[in-house]
Amino acid sequence: MDYKKLAEMLFPDIKESVQYYEEEVFPKRNLKEGAKVTRLAPSPTGFIHLGNLYGAFVDERLAHQSEGVFMLRIEDTDEKRKVEGAVETIISSLEYFGLKFDEGAGIEGEIGNYGPYFQSNRGKIYQCVAKYLVEQGRAYPCFCTEEELEETRKKQTEENVNTGYYGKWAKDRNLTLEEVQEKLAKGEEFVIRFMSMGTEEGTFEIDDAIRGHLTIHENYQDIVILKTNGIPTYHFAHVVDDHLMRVTHVVRGEEWLSTLPIHYEIFTTLGWDTPVYCHTAHLMKMDNGAKRKLSKRKDPELGLGFYMDLGYHPAAVREYLLTILNSNYEEWRIENPDSHTDNFKFALEKMSNSGALFDLDKLNNISKDVLLKFAAEDIFNFMLDWAKAHKTEITNVLSKHKEDVIKLLNVGRNGDKPRKDLMYCQQIFEFISYFFDEYFDVVDNYPENINDEEAKKLLKAYLETYDHSDDQSQWFDKIRIIAQDNGYAAKPKDYKKNPEMYKGHVGDVSSVIRIAVIGRATSPDVWELQQIMGEEKVRNRIEKAINK
Repeated sequence: MDYKKLAEMLFPDIKESVQYYEEEVFPKRNLKEGAKVTRLAPSPTGFIHLGNLYGAFVDERLAHQSEGVFMLRIEDTDEKRKVEGAVETIISSLEYFGLKFDEGAGIEGEIGNYGPYFQSNRGKIYQCVAKYLVEQGRAYPCFCTEEELEETRKKQTEENVNTGYYGKWAKDRNLTLEEVQEKLAKGEEFVIRFMSMGTEEGTFEIDDAIRGHLTIHENYQDIVILKTNGIPTYHFAHVVDDHLMRVTHVVRGEEWLSTLPIHYEIFTTLGWDTPVYCHTAHLMKMDNGAKRKLSKRKDPELGLGFYMDLGYHPAAVREYLLTILNSNYEEWRIENPDSHTDNFKFALEKMSNSGALFDLDKLNNISKDVLLKFAAEDIFNFMLDWAKAHKTEITNVLSKHKEDVIKLLNVGRNGDKPRKDLMYCQQIFEFISYFFDEYFDVVDNYPENINDEEAKKLLKAYLETYDHSDDQSQWFDKIRIIAQDNGYAAKPKDYKKNPEMYKGHVGDVSSVIRIAVIGRATSPDVWELQQIMGEEKVRNRIEKAINK
């Protein structure tokens, strides 16, 4: 077979050589020794999920810790799966969580010298490499129809052998030049297949940066590398782009491990260095006492939109993801409580390879700690930005009461045991919503030992003695007197010793006041909240509770 002639027949318009692209267009990067080049390469399907973010953090840390390059490549060769606006969603979602690319696709255009960064614009490059493989006798045209392929699958199933296009089943593998010419003359459609030299029994060895040394079965299938329209398959485009973009580390989920034999064989066939593969573990969750994979269908928390809609601070999400990315992160955080996450030395060997457990409750707890480090004004500004994008109906009420909201956020945040109850914007707004008359709602009942009539009597006594200028101790002394005058113990311990002597204790009385003013049985310090709310609002709330 004259492979060069075959290559010219198949690719008459491709004049460039692989060497031209390697040396002239995409030369080796001028980076310091040890610098890593990583890429996030999502498909523009419109859904960006926690797994993307998880992998992107690994990419970003590897690149930036080594003074390398973090790149965004869009794998958009599958027209059927493309969604309008998906690229903008990907970029804006990742930027929300503090991930910015040094190079690649961007909302305003591409940045960098190794583009185009959309695979759909790199067709000639893939065809050049495919032509070279044909010239080497390692790729060939396949004219099989879908019906013929289906017939082959049926026969393989009947014979109880592996399905696919390989060995004796690869019927177009040995077409003569004349046969190819004849089919082309008839206008028959064809794909380009890679000619594998692997066997079903063969294995190869490779080191995975997360999973260690692996022994894997060879690829033995003659996979399609170019479709009938000249567009590459994922497997081929991935190899060509990672080589020419000079990617050093490929971070991807463990579901791609099964494709590693294909990629490895194409790399080695082309004489190219294989990048360091880093196959991350699936994100898991506990469900009825058993671990399972996070599911797009079952788990809303898999989508990044979940965290953006609820208003999780990106610093909290980043902090939490680092705890599941590296097993020693929490220990480092205890030793470095005020250090930026970028100062943590991320390491691939500290990643789990057996399923990283995602726990929303733990994220919420970490979020409380992270938000405690922010000034109340910074939290307010973050909430306002969130409201403008995700809950426009509360934007005006937040802006109108800016100073008061900042004071509310600050209550109990200082001292040796600061309050830790702020988690994310939606929850924070619900937490302080009692302040706004239009959102005020009584959500809890009075203590069980106090009926409505008794509560009204206590509230009337409170209203008669209320003086907004009282300091905290004067204010509480008055509540204690109201409690004693109405048959309640002045101290909870007195009630505990002799419960039959009292209706309840001073805590029950203050709970009635708290519910009337705040609408809830638990809240930060009531006296401090009343000072922020102002006398008029406090009196109105008490009167409404009395007249209910």
